[in-house]
Amino acid sequence: MSLDLWLLLAGVAGNIAVLGLFAYRRTWRAMPWFCGYIFWNLIGDCVGYAVLHFRPRAYLDTYFAATVIDSALQFCVLVELAWSVFRPFRASLPRHTVWVLAILIAILGAVIWPFADYAAFARFSMEWRLLGRFEQTDSVLRVLIFLVLAAFSQLLSISWRDRELQVATGLGFYSLVSLAVSMMHSHMAATPNFRRLDQLVVATYVGSLLYWIFSFSQKEAERREFSPQMQGVLLAVAGAARSTRIAMTDSISRNPRNDRRP
Repeated sequence: MSLDLWLLLAGVAGNIAVLGLFAYRRTWRAMPWFCGYIFWNLIGDCVGYAVLHFRPRAYLDTYFAATVIDSALQFCVLVELAWSVFRPFRASLPRHTVWVLAILIAILGAVIWPFADYAAFARFSMEWRLLGRFEQTDSVLRVLIFLVLAAFSQLLSISWRDRELQVATGLGFYSLVSLAVSMMHSHMAATPNFRRLDQLVVATYVGSLLYWIFSFSQKEAERREFSPQMQGVLLAVAGAARSTRIAMTDSISRNPRNDRRP
């Protein structure tokens, strides 16, 4: 068998194993989007391999659509990770906090997007340029989220035994290699080494799956409460948000234009 087929089979087996462990540990309840992302990779890898070998002319369109869906799922996973970190303190946070996190991550992605269009991409078609920008933007976002969680792990009271940091570590490792390969692709022609780099990315993802299998096979550590400093910050943010909402509500209710009396 070819190396591509070996990597495909390893990825399929790894995705199934991770999904099985998530079902066994009931972790899917806390991270449904990550489970959906793994399931999508399982289906997408099989479909992509079939299209490449049986309908190669349709592969670019299929790969482009799959990349867009993959990017959307990864965005949801990042929002889910960020929201999951605040699990011990969710009851004290405003309900719309998760949407604030989503907006902040979207803004960060929008800031990264212009810098992902390297000059070396100019010689490629528009489809490949968009694919390259999607992949690089996603990779940078995943790396940044991992770095933030790792850097503030003490403040957030999370450790390497917590699912949030385990998921972020696997994504961060895979993203670093994916980003490096994407940058190398933009400066080289379609040579045999070009394909070898793609295989390296797939092998790295398989490595992340193995890490998740090892991590998820162990019982998750009991989540600790936030440090007093972090609790103070969150209480201040929650209080400011509530005060702003109450002030806006009072302002609207006192507006003469809202007076409907004849």
